[in-house]
Amino acid sequence: MKKVNVYSNKGVKQGVVSLPKSLQGEKNAALLAQALRVYTSRSHPGLSKTKTRGEIKTSTRKIYRQKGTGMARHGAKSAPIFVGGSKAHGPDGRKRELVLPAKMKKKALIAALRMKVDKGSLVVIKGLSGLKKTKETAALIKKVVKHENFTNGKNRFSFIISDGNRNVAKVIRNIQKVKILSFKNLNAYDIHFGGILFLDSEVIIKKDDPKKTPSKTKTQTEGKQKK
Repeated sequence: MKKVNVYSNKGVKQGVVSLPKSLQGEKNAALLAQALRVYTSRSHPGLSKTKTRGEIKTSTRKIYRQKGTGMARHGAKSAPIFVGGSKAHGPDGRKRELVLPAKMKKKALIAALRMKVDKGSLVVIKGLSGLKKTKETAALIKKVVKHENFTNGKNRFSFIISDGNRNVAKVIRNIQKVKILSFKNLNAYDIHFGGILFLDSEVIIKKDDPKKTPSKTKTQTEGKQKK
C-alpha cells in the first residue's frame, strides 16, 4: 500500500506513514459495491404501500355480463385497469433487509480505504486534540487542500477521530461540507462517500503500538531469580 502523508494540526507536512496491517488489503470493487448496496437498502425505511384490489372500497359486483357485449371480460371496478382501482405489483410495506457478514464488512471497509489511499484522498493528522477553535480547523483544511492540490470548493471532508478525541468534534461540526466519523463505528459507506479523509494519528499509533505489560513485572521476575 502507498504511503500516506502526515500533517500537524497547523497544516505543516511532517513526512509519510504506512497504515497498520489491520487496515491494509487488496482492492475489491465487487465486494465494495455489494456493501454499498446493503447499506443503502438498510437505510431505506420501506414504508411505501399500495392497496390491493381486496382493499379498495368499491362495489364488488360484476360490472357487465361475461358474454355477448363484444367487450373484454371484466369483474369488479377494483381491478388495476380501472381508474380508482388497485395498483398491480405495487410495494407492500414490508422491509426486506439485506445482511452482510462481519468478515465481508471488514474486507469492504479495507477495500474502500485502499481506494482512497490510491487516489491520494487520505491524509493523517497528528495532534488533532490540539485544535481548540473552529477557525483553526478551517485553516488546517485550507492548508492541506493547497498542499495536496485538491480541487477547492468541490470536495467534502471527513474527520475520522478516535474515542479519546471525541471532544474535537465541537470545533469541527460547524464547518460546511465536513463530516465527523468515529473510527470505532467506521464503515465502507462512510469511507466511499466521505470525500477527503483526515485520519486521526492516534488510531494508527494504537494499532501499531498496543499497550504492553508494565516494565515493573520484568523487575519483579528478575528479583525472584536473584533470590
